[in-house]
Amino acid sequence: MGEANQSRSPAAPGAPAAQLPLLARLRRLHAYFGHQRLAWALAILATLVGAATEPLIPALLKPLLDQGFTEGSLQLWMVPVAIIGVFLVRGIAQFSGQYALARIANEGMLRLRTALFERLMVAQMDLFSRQSASTLSNTVVYEVQTGFTALVQALMGLSRDGFTLIALLGYLIYLNWQLTLIVAVMVPGVAWIMKTLSRRLYRITKSSQQATDDLAYVVEENVLAHRMVRLHGAQPGQAERFGALSQQLRRLAIKSTIASAAMTPTTQLLAAGALSAVICIALWQSHGSIGGAHEVTVGGFASFIAAMLMLIAPIRRLADVANPITRGVAALERGLLLLGQTLPESSGTHRAERAQGAIELQDVALSFEEDQAPALAGVSLSIRPGEVVALVGPSGAGKTTLVNLLPRFIAPDRGSVRLDGVPVQDWELGSLRAQFALVSQDVVMFNDSIAANVALGGVLDERRVQACLEAANLAEHVATLPQGMHTVVGHNATQLSGGQRQRLAIARALYKDAPILILDEATSALDTESERLVQEALQQLMRGRTTLVIAHRLSTIEHADRVVVMERGQIAEQGTHAELMAAGGLYARLQARSAGA
Repeated sequence: MGEANQSRSPAAPGAPAAQLPLLARLRRLHAYFGHQRLAWALAILATLVGAATEPLIPALLKPLLDQGFTEGSLQLWMVPVAIIGVFLVRGIAQFSGQYALARIANEGMLRLRTALFERLMVAQMDLFSRQSASTLSNTVVYEVQTGFTALVQALMGLSRDGFTLIALLGYLIYLNWQLTLIVAVMVPGVAWIMKTLSRRLYRITKSSQQATDDLAYVVEENVLAHRMVRLHGAQPGQAERFGALSQQLRRLAIKSTIASAAMTPTTQLLAAGALSAVICIALWQSHGSIGGAHEVTVGGFASFIAAMLMLIAPIRRLADVANPITRGVAALERGLLLLGQTLPESSGTHRAERAQGAIELQDVALSFEEDQAPALAGVSLSIRPGEVVALVGPSGAGKTTLVNLLPRFIAPDRGSVRLDGVPVQDWELGSLRAQFALVSQDVVMFNDSIAANVALGGVLDERRVQACLEAANLAEHVATLPQGMHTVVGHNATQLSGGQRQRLAIARALYKDAPILILDEATSALDTESERLVQEALQQLMRGRTTLVIAHRLSTIEHADRVVVMERGQIAEQGTHAELMAAGGLYARLQARSAGA
């Protein structure tokens, strides 16, 4: 169906609203994160308990030093009980928190990924011309996975380290509020660093997503066109394209690393300055240099320094948390944007179990690009139920575009397309498309069994599948396969020959038993023997159905009830094969060229 296709580019969905603050962007994910209330409650409780145990470790130093070593009044059995008890509680809290957040993450990922795939299944057809297959699959599979994993791990660390920081600061204030004021000076400095570098990281992450899509698109093109690339010796040029995009992605990765790596040494420098000041002032306090009334014990000082040193790790991790949060949000926003900007196909309400097959086009016009010639220009055509109509004409005449209007793969700019007298836009979409079966030169098969491919979209009935395979002249070959009709055909049924794949497509059309059949160059790429078998199967398939045949070969066209000749998006002439040959017009010239070839 090449005439209806437009060039695809790896352009990513439009950029999300980067001007929104991070908290507002996180709120957009609530629909996917927010359903596991018990898991959230467990995660919050476990995080609070785990954070509360952090100050207990330095708190044990004060009585141990003041009473255990100096006064000798500390009971020895209390030391292992206290230490083991603290780590036991913290271990249980960490396990519970990680388990709860894993449940939240996987539930959210499942919800978003399912919503994205369901939207793709009903998306308007122009989505697949605007975006490449690699971009869409990358968004649904990898971006969602990466985004949720990075974001949940970062949020887990943010909550744990945030509560730990608060608990340790509270303990430091309890020990010595004057020294704690010096520690607090670090907080606004770290916040400013995180805010500045996270903005840069967000911009770099969005650019990296686009660069990754471009690189994946080059790989996709070369995989699909591997024969042409080798036939034309295009490997060096394609390698140059790949290399240029890889270099761009490498540069962005280095920029991201620089922005991320700058956070840790900067925050550590702030922490070192604060630590130096605290030690000096604590020594002055111990000698009565400040007020002379503040008594600092060895245990109290050691406990304060230990708690302060414990602050450095959560502060450093909090400084680093901007990178995974930014990456996670940016990845998930792409999925949210795909959901928000991808509209489902519109559907009418008219339904019919089986259409009669009368088709009518009235003054239909369609242009894909404003600055190009129209694909269809005022086409009017009536087809009776059960009639076999051949559409012929030079490449680009509008044949495939015309048949794509019928199941509403595309919509006209002007005019009316009717099935059984009802405009196609008034039909319920599922009911409309149930009336059509398609056999194309571009056979599409799924990596599933032969039976599943034949019964695609319907209930699998093995007897009916066998009958369709026999009618398609394929049953004999299928019987030789290791598992018969249950043999998996592989990626797009590449294990079968071209003729066998075409006959498998015919068996699928027979199984669907739709009243209207579209044959789009169904025998154009076959050898003589394969064409004979396919033609026999097609004659069986066409019996009693309204059939539109797009073909150049005389053997397919000469038995049609009517031949419609198209040129430049218009109907040039129509009639039976004999009438058009006698008229000596465009059809006769096309047949002469075909015979000469």
